[in-house]
Amino acid sequence: MKLNFTFLLLTFCIFTSAQKDSIDSQVISYDDKIMLRLNIDTNTSELVISSRDLLVEPRLALNNQINTTFGIDYKFISASISFAPKFIPGNNNDLKGKSSFTSYNFRFFPKNFIQTLSYKNSKGYYLKNTQDYVADWRKNKDPYLTFPNLRFQSFGGSTSYIINKDFSLQGIYYQKEWQTTSSGSFVPAFNYEYVIFSDIQDGTKSRERRLDLSLDLGYHYNYLLTKNINIAPFIYGGLGKRWSNYKNDVSLSERDKDNYFTQNFGAGLHLGYNSEKFFFGSKFNYSGNHYKDNNSNVTENDFYVLFFIGYRLNAPAKVKKIYDKIQDKIPAL
Repeated sequence: MKLNFTFLLLTFCIFTSAQKDSIDSQVISYDDKIMLRLNIDTNTSELVISSRDLLVEPRLALNNQINTTFGIDYKFISASISFAPKFIPGNNNDLKGKSSFTSYNFRFFPKNFIQTLSYKNSKGYYLKNTQDYVADWRKNKDPYLTFPNLRFQSFGGSTSYIINKDFSLQGIYYQKEWQTTSSGSFVPAFNYEYVIFSDIQDGTKSRERRLDLSLDLGYHYNYLLTKNINIAPFIYGGLGKRWSNYKNDVSLSERDKDNYFTQNFGAGLHLGYNSEKFFFGSKFNYSGNHYKDNNSNVTENDFYVLFFIGYRLNAPAKVKKIYDKIQDKIPAL
């Protein structure tokens, strides 16, 4: 798998580099605008538990299919909040128990860097493959097995660097800029995440802490179909390390510690429309994570679709004044 993916990455980079315009890319910046954004996506949380002692892997998910994100951007900072509205069909299935999900994201854009910080909190999971554990279980008629106290908390971030200064990753992902010519770039990224899983089963509390570190190398290409419409494919691969520590109330003095080397890979496609004030589009993303656990190969896959729409407006004079004061003290911003 690793060899095939490397070959695919190199082929993709050569193909897209050959298409790059001979004229240096021009980038239009909207930093002086306040940008409001609404995202609708299917990137719901799913946990896969693997063990050599289990014949069937439990697949746990939240009782929601659609997430909503509200975001605001100005100058060097971007902030957003995500949640799963109860009124959206598919987010409140009585057979799957109660779930809650919230995510906060902050991004900073100093020069050619993109710095992301995030916090996620979700609680209340159901067993997607209940049919593998309950005989004669009927889909859409019988309740799923649920874990109402299972909680997932994540503190994470990533630091990315755009090698090609004439390429705008901000224009593809955050609509803070717009390229007027086609261009591509390698984008290395360092990712870090601290995760806490906690649960209460039959009065027994358990907790697992996990630290993930990884280094990815991706290639992004932004192809201009017209002056207002772009299509941007990307692909990435990387390696990482995962440390985990598990304990429960029954054996407080005993801890189960493990560590793994991980392989990360993914690809996606962005389609977008942009004008001076109005923009919209969609994204199709696939990401995977592979590691070995007690001689067992474990692969976690995630595919989701995202739709976004947004509007830019002029920043009030007071907001500009506050930013100018901050920039005077921190010129790098």
